Amino acid sequence: MSAYTTETVDSSGRRQLMATVVFLVAAVVISYLPASTQQHVAASLRGTVLRPFVATQEAIITVGSRASETAGLRRRVDSLVAVMTAEGALVEENRRLREMLELSRKVGPTFAAATVVRAGTTGSESTFLVDVGSTEGINPNAPVISSQGLLGMIRDVRTDQAVGMDWTHPDFRASAMTADGATYGVVESRRGLFREEDRLVLDGTAFHTRLEDGTVVLTSGLGGVFPRGVPIGLVSGQASAEGGWRKSYWLRPLAEPGVATHVLIAVGDSADGSMDLSPVWPGGAVMTEEQLAARDQARRDSLNALGDSLLVMKRMIADLAPRDGLGQSGPSGARPEVTRR
Repeated sequence: MSAYTTETVDSSGRRQLMATVVFLVAAVVISYLPASTQQHVAASLRGTVLRPFVATQEAIITVGSRASETAGLRRRVDSLVAVMTAEGALVEENRRLREMLELSRKVGPTFAAATVVRAGTTGSESTFLVDVGSTEGINPNAPVISSQGLLGMIRDVRTDQAVGMDWTHPDFRASAMTADGATYGVVESRRGLFREEDRLVLDGTAFHTRLEDGTVVLTSGLGGVFPRGVPIGLVSGQASAEGGWRKSYWLRPLAEPGVATHVLIAVGDSADGSMDLSPVWPGGAVMTEEQLAARDQARRDSLNALGDSLLVMKRMIADLAPRDGLGQSGPSGARPEVTRR
């Protein structure tokens, strides 16, 4: 009869070692697979093993966003009601004029509202998840737009979610033009030493043209991926001049990927026809250099105020901490009295 034995440390360590080797071999094999296969594997993991964690993160972000933006949403709704009430007569007059002139109704592009979820893991800094998918009509290469301008595009679409990349991704490209339509080029992403130093470059412009700092750069609509007229950034200096036949300019992006939470995603296929969103961002709606500088200064002031608050709290906690011993002072700075017998 064999003796009764329990699990030893050696057997447990061997199983852990074998599991580590299996995962290491799987990681090496997946790294040599094509990019499309890697995306399918990642989508399968997100839809099965990581599904509870993704759903929990989406729920936490949604609850936090709703709790912090209730007051702002209420003000926006009140403002929208006031505007709609004031424009009721104008809409009715426009409808009558169209009927008199026998003009067809202008149909604009359709967008789906979505919430951005950041994975927060190493290697996913330039990608994000959205809580809409093929059920809502989202297709690959659909543009993702924030209130400031172009944020990125959709890469992979599942049933109820999609994976997108923002403008900091190395594969990001967009056909662009200046607001007056005189200069065309291609906008590319350039990585910096730190993620905060990531920038955009307008490449392929004609050598004889010169763009002044602060010039607004929009999507041109060429290529059928991005709609026409979406703001991308502002010119912030010349990057290079190659061969005397073309120039490139640095761009200051308008959309901030790190703070974007609510976006709009185009619904439908690019084959449905090119979209023109120029009326959505008129000349006065695009942020200027002064407004961008004020936004950056406000962010720095907020961080400084937060640091000062943390320092004050740290000092208060240090003052309230109990101090024992005869040679140490109490909270009021007085030494404790010693009673002699």
